[in-house]
Amino acid sequence: MTFERLVRFQHKGKAVYGNLIKAESNKYTVQQLAGTVRNGFKAASNEQLTVSELLCPIEDCPLIICIGLNYRHHAAEANLTIPTYPVVFTKPADALAGPHDSIAVHKSAQSHLDYEGELTFVISRDFKNLPEEDFDLSEYVLGYTAGNDVSARNFQLPEASGGQFCYSKSFDSFAPIGHCLVSPAQIPDPQTLKYTTRVNGEVRQTTGTDDMIWTVKDILRHLSRGTTVRAGTVVMTGTPSGVGYFQNKFLKHGDIVEVEIEGVARLANKVVFE
Repeated sequence: MTFERLVRFQHKGKAVYGNLIKAESNKYTVQQLAGTVRNGFKAASNEQLTVSELLCPIEDCPLIICIGLNYRHHAAEANLTIPTYPVVFTKPADALAGPHDSIAVHKSAQSHLDYEGELTFVISRDFKNLPEEDFDLSEYVLGYTAGNDVSARNFQLPEASGGQFCYSKSFDSFAPIGHCLVSPAQIPDPQTLKYTTRVNGEVRQTTGTDDMIWTVKDILRHLSRGTTVRAGTVVMTGTPSGVGYFQNKFLKHGDIVEVEIEGVARLANKVVFE
């Protein structure tokens, strides 16, 4: 069985996968699935379950790969020259979080805490050296979702980091994704999506993925050049203009950050200063 919208939830005291059939407010109708990201999924039962909470749509991941400076309007607001190749950095697996998990923020990361709403996808199988010619995304992408590349800008500034992004973005829970993974069969062209980032209901970012400098296919080609990309890897494709840094609007304790990709996925996470 191929899913349309992959979710995870608690059932009989255990975290399980399911296919999301319907979502109404905080009530979700799902069909339980058996299987794994690497081996695929099939129906575990014909029964439809009703659940009130969704977990991170994947159990874990080997790595989170992020693309920086991938929207033309964001490059313009940052007054940065677009490089020849995508800017690549990583987050560790422990940065992964669910669509409604709190983002716990260490004291040292609180002064310049920022959001970055991003189209995110998960890899379905191991691969290396994708061809330059056209290929079918559904061969490599398990599903698309919403993500938030949470960033401690005080650790990202050149005088603090030497121009390296990784540390500032690698704290635990700094990569929430969800609420579901939407199958590539439902999204034949990921460059036609619209999405919005809100903080406490205020729109901070709004964009179309047609503003991306490097498409999903471009990103996959670049990441796989001489390098094995593993199944379950989470890829965050870059953020549009409107980040807090350029508005002097940093996140505070208790803020709710929402990232919603129209017709695809939505997450909402509360910021909690430790």
